[in-house]
Amino acid sequence: MSKPHCARASDLPTISAIAARIHPDLPERPEVLAEKMRLCPDGCRVLAADEEIVGYGFAHPWTQRRIPALDDFLERLPDDADCLYLHDIAVLPRSRGGVARAYVAAIEQLARASGLAALALVSVYGTRPLWEGFCFRPVTADAELSAKLASYGERRDLHAPRPHCGVTSLPRSWLTRA
Repeated sequence: MSKPHCARASDLPTISAIAARIHPDLPERPEVLAEKMRLCPDGCRVLAADEEIVGYGFAHPWTQRRIPALDDFLERLPDDADCLYLHDIAVLPRSRGGVARAYVAAIEQLARASGLAALALVSVYGTRPLWEGFCFRPVTADAELSAKLASYGERRDLHAPRPHCGVTSLPRSWLTRA
């Protein structure tokens, strides 16, 4: 397994192919992904095994409980960002295991270095148990947040930090880590 490294424009076709395979019901245009790479290059990484791209992770500074819509341009990052939002982590089935854990660890270091006190995400496709293993916990969404969550499909969860998780990591709220 290789360390996650920053995604390059030349990686976009592979990233898009993996996204289409892993998220067939939640498509995002390559231009939207390219914008995230431009706005937060250190948060957008390819995950490799034996020098082959087997997944990707996209994260950027954002504001907790104000999730961005899927397949929509951000235009700019918020001035009042209080978390590093894990927009997407996708790994091909044959390579699942350590590459996602390595990405989350790298992103946590990035959040700390950026002065952001939390990680956040929305889980899809019933992956709640996976994210609970990373010390995320579900939270209740209000009406406004529920409306935004609709773009993430039917099987999605909202999470927040789980106290006393036994790890020394950043709080993860709304899918945020504790």
